Amino acid sequence: MRAILDGAYADGYRVELIVGIVRALKIDLEDGYLYSFSELVRGEMFENLIEMSEHLVEEGYKDAAAVIAGASLESHLRQLSNKCGVSVDYTAKDGSTKKKKAESLNQELGKNAYSLFDQKQITAWLDLRNNAAHGNYAEYDKDQVVKMIDWVADFISKNPA
Repeated sequence: MRAILDGAYADGYRVELIVGIVRALKIDLEDGYLYSFSELVRGEMFENLIEMSEHLVEEGYKDAAAVIAGASLESHLRQLSNKCGVSVDYTAKDGSTKKKKAESLNQELGKNAYSLFDQKQITAWLDLRNNAAHGNYAEYDKDQVVKMIDWVADFISKNPA
């Protein structure tokens, strides 16, 4: 559209071209293509985080790799919640709106978005991530982080948000 607006077109032709773009966007939106595009962009973002985690663990930084892979999983759970109609917020006793914890989202999503096996595995990976984030480095090893990264990448690809 920018090229059309900046181009040397007659006003009537310019309007025709822009109307064509708007109509095509409307059709794409109605057919769900724009939603699919946003899923693709999020998938690329998560893929980059997973690649970063893989690189970190290969370089000997298992703790940072675990935190990033876990953050990627948590972020994906939030996006999956939005897709599945699961609220990511709750009202606290003081009336303020708070973000649900990842495990709470996992419990809700496990009812209909994915299997009980996946739900239990997510609980384990979130625990590993929490240990890494809170300095409990002896609670897990490099091999577990490598398995976590592989599993999270597979889960995200099988459950697009």
